[in-house]
Amino acid sequence: MKPKISLKTRLEYDAVAKGLADEGVVEGSMFGMPCLKIEKKMLAGLFGDAMTFKLPPEPREEALKLSGAEAFDPGMGRPMKEWVVVPLEHADTWPHYAEQALAFVRP
Repeated sequence: MKPKISLKTRLEYDAVAKGLADEGVVEGSMFGMPCLKIEKKMLAGLFGDAMTFKLPPEPREEALKLSGAEAFDPGMGRPMKEWVVVPLEHADTWPHYAEQALAFVRP
């Protein structure tokens, strides 16, 4: 079952999406959740009151040090190696991690 997404989370996510639109990032859906993609490659998504990011090792380790952040497990019982979940309480970091994720996945 997918976690609920609060209005505040959605607004923060929308701001990140808008900030990346000029870079060619588009909104889509993956794993049944809203996500951000560039050329069909997913770089970030919404998961309940948190955002997920596909990050290279150093930014990923930095993000995992935030309180409540954890490796992303979409419900299959095993975390996805390059993905991290950053809770709403750290929404001020979302644009930074979104930029890092975009640089990481950009073709």
